[in-house]
Amino acid sequence: MDIVGREVIVEMKEDLAFRGTLHAVDQYLNFKLVNTTVHDPLNHPEMLCVWTCFIRGSAVRYVHLPPDGVDVELLQDATRREARAS
Repeated sequence: MDIVGREVIVEMKEDLAFRGTLHAVDQYLNFKLVNTTVHDPLNHPEMLCVWTCFIRGSAVRYVHLPPDGVDVELLQDATRREARAS
């Protein structure tokens, strides 16, 4: 299931989080978000005017995906195969 075009929350290592529509992601986990909002505007008022952002993968701590955007069975099967191989 493709999550491009879906809303995600990207938490950064600097205790900053953006909520936005995922426009693109690459193999280095660099994210491009559109229609973004800062998750904690009181602590980061300078980010209130940011509507589109590029987030470097090395700065990402965690990504919150939509619950229906994750194929749990596929992840479980991959985990089982990995466990059997080791």
